[in-house]
Amino acid sequence: MRRLVPFCLASMLAAMAAPTSAAQDDVIPGELYVEPSTLISLGFEWSIAGDDNRDAVVTVEYRRAGDADWREGLPLLRIGGERINENALQYVTPHMFAGSIFELEPDTAYECRFVMTDPDGVEGDAERTVTVRTRPEPVPFEGGAVYHVYPPGYDGPREEPAFTGLLAAYYTGSSGSDNFNTYPPRVRPGDTILVHAGVYRDDRYRYGGGLGTISSGTYFLTARGTPERPIVIRAAGDGEAVFDGDGAYNRFNVMAADYNYFEGLTIRNTELAFQAGLKNIAGSSGLTLKNNRFEDVGRGVYTDWSGSKDYYIADNVFIGRFAPDRLMGFTGAAWQPFNAESGPPELVSEYAVKVYGSGHVVAHNYVTRFHDGIDVATYGNPDGTPEPIRDRMPVSIDFYGNDIHLVEDNCIESDGGAHNVRIFRNRCFNHGHRALSVQPMFGGPVYFVRNVVYHAPEGGAVKFTASSAGIVVYHNTFIAPVKPMLLAASNVHYRNNLILGRSGSPEVFAVETNTNYSSSDYNGFRPNAGGEFAFEWSTPSFSVTSQFPGEAGSATERSPLSTRAQAQLEAAAREVRRFRTLEAYSAATGQDRNSVIVDYDVFQDVPPPGPDPRTVYDAADFDFRLRAGGAAVDAGQRLPGVNDTATGVAPDLGAYELGRAVPMYGPRPVRN
Repeated sequence: MRRLVPFCLASMLAAMAAPTSAAQDDVIPGELYVEPSTLISLGFEWSIAGDDNRDAVVTVEYRRAGDADWREGLPLLRIGGERINENALQYVTPHMFAGSIFELEPDTAYECRFVMTDPDGVEGDAERTVTVRTRPEPVPFEGGAVYHVYPPGYDGPREEPAFTGLLAAYYTGSSGSDNFNTYPPRVRPGDTILVHAGVYRDDRYRYGGGLGTISSGTYFLTARGTPERPIVIRAAGDGEAVFDGDGAYNRFNVMAADYNYFEGLTIRNTELAFQAGLKNIAGSSGLTLKNNRFEDVGRGVYTDWSGSKDYYIADNVFIGRFAPDRLMGFTGAAWQPFNAESGPPELVSEYAVKVYGSGHVVAHNYVTRFHDGIDVATYGNPDGTPEPIRDRMPVSIDFYGNDIHLVEDNCIESDGGAHNVRIFRNRCFNHGHRALSVQPMFGGPVYFVRNVVYHAPEGGAVKFTASSAGIVVYHNTFIAPVKPMLLAASNVHYRNNLILGRSGSPEVFAVETNTNYSSSDYNGFRPNAGGEFAFEWSTPSFSVTSQFPGEAGSATERSPLSTRAQAQLEAAAREVRRFRTLEAYSAATGQDRNSVIVDYDVFQDVPPPGPDPRTVYDAADFDFRLRAGGAAVDAGQRLPGVNDTATGVAPDLGAYELGRAVPMYGPRPVRN
């Protein structure tokens, strides 16, 4: 749901009417948008005019409704004017402040206060306060009807009302003939279908028989629940309930089924387990998947319909079809020797989860043996560009607590998001090509906070490219270098990270950016020995704020460029600055003046990856907790709302704070 906070319309209109050639350094606050909430996060966008010198600031305070004391949150990020120009992507980010409040309690009302200041002055209402409620975790409704489903061939005792096969209970009947779709839904909001133990595999090629998935093998579900009364399909608890797709392309199609809830099931032997939305066609909201197991699937969950909202995908296990005993990447220098003769691996399992829309939560899943782990759908320009449709923007998306192991490309992709995509407390082990991806981001912020990356042999820890804008990288532990790839990102900020290089790469930290308001400080680096350079900070001339090749004309007027052509234009517009030492890099650029050199002895037990990129490492064999007295302890910067629980005189570097519990990754114990 979107809320609008009134503002001084006359001031905004006057600013818009002012000549564009004259700089306006004071700031005019516009509308404050409250994005759809998730369970533990809130997102906000505050539009502005002016502030051409980009020195305005928005501070954040919040408290639970009814509490007396305010807590300080992370300041909103200033965005605007950054350009995305690659292939079909043509976009100019709007001028605003945007940001999130993290680690809240579900189903709780919070008062949130924002104060805008600017040394050049604020013209209009500089303070806004809103009350917003986080979303509750979806749970079954206790007062609805209960239906019992049994597999074909079951001849034991049954609880009534009883049905053979899912469709016979979900609808008023099922058929393996031309009548397969004649039955209206039986289920109503709040009803529950209990799926009893057994294998549910349809004889879909037998006309007149089977369970109603004639020819396609797909369960087309079309009944709609509500947030408070979802339609629940869950395991009955008397043994494993298996939905075997028998090789069908799609097992569950829920594109027309809002607030359907699936729990405790096993889905296997299908190319796409859940089809939940298709761009410009249709899609669902409120899909819940909890404590399910996906195995032998090409893809787990997919929607790229911009109207999809409020998914909750948590505590599931996703197992793809790639080999379990070796890592293989599909492109890049690290993989060229292994792919030279036979070519890259076949794309047998593309991703576990890919979503688009707003308000989604993908949390505490275990993912292994896919091409990608968990993604935002790349999609393209936001709907309505250059005047995006607010209700169709990809905003307020949370990926946290996921344990992603052994994927041939990226651990997590935020590609295609716009604002307040939050990627935090995830563990990424064994990734063939750059673990964390932003390609592109339409303004941001996208937050990477307290993630662990180990063994990303091709390209390093991050893929920040495609003219992405608004990337915030705080408190991560990267056992892989940070290095650029083709197109540069804009408005990028690093704080309190541990970045330990790998011997196959000369640089440990190399940033290419189109904006001189990108920044980095309070990090810990382990440079590689003997490299030509260890640090790079390549930007336009320091005499300009930013430079985007092809800036003349609006984004929609410029001809689309290929990725490589755009990369060549951007590279020509930047000054390449490379350095062997941290001291030389800091002195020349002003970045990382408070950063330190570290080594693997800052951890309890983390050896570096070996030389063979195919090696698969087990996270259980590593201890990323910090050693007391090490160079990473008390070496960080205070970041309100992010490291408030620091135990020492200053926050520690990396994903873990000394003396604090290690985050839990993957599925949590089943809660009754």
